[in-house]
Amino acid sequence: MAIRPIGDRVLIKVKDSETKTSGGLVIPQTSQEKTQEGTIVSVGEVDNKVKAGDVVMYDKYAGTQLKIDGKDHLIIKTEEILAVIS
Repeated sequence: MAIRPIGDRVLIKVKDSETKTSGGLVIPQTSQEKTQEGTIVSVGEVDNKVKAGDVVMYDKYAGTQLKIDGKDHLIIKTEEILAVIS
């Protein structure tokens, strides 16, 4: 499925949350914290400071969640991107 965001929005593939602690304990799905990092898949039509492939940190409750090919994605406004991680 191909999704192209419109305007000042970007499509982000959400980074999978950790399922184990550094000590090897398994974290149940209900106790896992919502991740705030992801990789930009595509960018809307507005001139953005981010591009496809950038790894970004975004606002915790930002955007609209959706699944594409069984993987979690978000569509968010560029103003909800807090930082580019390099």
